[in-house]
Amino acid sequence: MSPPTITLAILVVVIAAGIIYSLIYDTALNTSDVLLAQIPRHPYFAQKTNIFNVVFVKNAWGWTSVAFFALYLTSPPENAKIKRLGRWAASTFVWATFTLWFFGPSLFDRILVASGGECLAHVPDTYVSPGKPNYISIPDEFCRQRTSISPSTHPALFADPNLVLNTLSSTPTRDLSLRPRLYHGHDVSGHLFLLTLSILFLVDQLASSPPLLFQPSPPALSVSRPSTLHIRAVQATIALVVLWFWMTITTSVYFHSPGEKVSGFVLGVLGYAVTKVLVP
Repeated sequence: MSPPTITLAILVVVIAAGIIYSLIYDTALNTSDVLLAQIPRHPYFAQKTNIFNVVFVKNAWGWTSVAFFALYLTSPPENAKIKRLGRWAASTFVWATFTLWFFGPSLFDRILVASGGECLAHVPDTYVSPGKPNYISIPDEFCRQRTSISPSTHPALFADPNLVLNTLSSTPTRDLSLRPRLYHGHDVSGHLFLLTLSILFLVDQLASSPPLLFQPSPPALSVSRPSTLHIRAVQATIALVVLWFWMTITTSVYFHSPGEKVSGFVLGVLGYAVTKVLVP
């Protein structure tokens, strides 16, 4: 079996084990619920603010791209094929289509809205009137723009009594800043989509390097020896793949419903398959 096929099988086992663990011990947070999503989490890797999530996973395709170019630019000449650049470009297109843009909103946002998603903003308790919910409904375009809203930046919005005044207390709101996002509906796990796509892509890129690095005998005359830089690039990429696997485990254990995790994984595999079709 090819390295990507073996990796895919390992991913299936890892994610299935994480889902089973989350069901047995009730560890997964429903991230599409506006109230539950605000509950503080105690395990470090269950917190969205953990450094690995903020620095690495939030910028996963950027790190994956850095690893790819480190491999590509240091590869022996016979391995620096234009098809590898085409595969990266196709993967970047798939990543952007699913997470950033799909003839307007991203494909993930379209799925969330079509399945009943609403654009809501969580309001800190100090600004909420007694007996009122601690979230407000916001027009969908503010979720599509992915920008924060406040009385100073969006005065017309905060002057609309149908949206805000029935929820907010009389506490001065000039310093209030809210970040609306889509809640409810089917919130496909973007983390598992991106981690799956990144892992399969990088393993595919690494597949040509181990034979060069670990040959028991000197390579044939037609094959160049890997440079020290290439060896370091391979080692760093392997370390990144290990980190992506670890973050896959933590996502499977601590976030999303089982269906949302499965859909994220399936779309990640589908995205990888699309890149293989676009660039055979």
